Amino acid sequence: MNHRQLAFIGLGNMGSGMAHRLLSCEYRLTVFNRTAAKADPLVEAGAVLADSPEHAAEGHQVVLLSLSDEQAVDEVLFGRVVPALAPGALIVDTSTVSPGYAREAADRLAAKGLRRVEACVVGNPLQAREGALRVYVSGAEEDLAEVRPVLETIGSQVLHLGAPGTATSMKLILNLLLGAQVASMAEAVAYGVAAGLDREQLITSIAESGFSSLVMRFRAALMRDSSYEPAFFRADLMEKDIRVATAAAHESGLALPVLDTVRERFAAVVAAGDGAKDAAVIVEHPG
Repeated sequence: MNHRQLAFIGLGNMGSGMAHRLLSCEYRLTVFNRTAAKADPLVEAGAVLADSPEHAAEGHQVVLLSLSDEQAVDEVLFGRVVPALAPGALIVDTSTVSPGYAREAADRLAAKGLRRVEACVVGNPLQAREGALRVYVSGAEEDLAEVRPVLETIGSQVLHLGAPGTATSMKLILNLLLGAQVASMAEAVAYGVAAGLDREQLITSIAESGFSSLVMRFRAALMRDSSYEPAFFRADLMEKDIRVATAAAHESGLALPVLDTVRERFAAVVAAGDGAKDAAVIVEHPG
């Protein structure tokens, strides 16, 4: 089935980037965001703005979600969107939640005669606008096949991992690695500055070294320029994802002491009032 008319709910940095990409590829979107002003650029690009999530979803066979956490999904999807959908409608959920919640959400939707494709995206808002995200998918093969053209529009790679919760696990694992790299680089910079090294030269040397990575080079540039807003990945969302991932690991009987410490470091950044800034701001908060 060729779905060119979509509802898109949640227009944060990643959601907005994906929505812009879909519009530029001639999809027709009805959009909703809690802060309506964030939808203005999309409306200028041709999207239709709805005044509520239920009105955005109404009449659509495919609804994309990009929400911040499980509470938001519960309130928006189950509290407001689900009652507005016809049986058989398909939810493409790009929100980062726990694997357990992902499985529960799939079951709850199935009980209502609705379908869920878990589509966890990896990348940044610039890549979202360029259609260069990596998209990890869970759910039924036939449901993925139905929305694959949509996912291939926002992603350069679409990989089906299996049952509900598996895509979420992959996304959380990658975010654990991201958080650990950014936090360790911040501590290395703090030590280097304390040892008398020039901060800018030190960060540049780390970024250019064989110990670096694409992630470290990207965050190194933000650290060097003290450029944390607008955020590519907010520190509070980093803390949330690490907390969700470590909790899931603990439930499986695994201890993650290194990553528990990384979560504490990001929690301190949030407590200091910098949660809305890019995760690279952790360099400004030496332990």
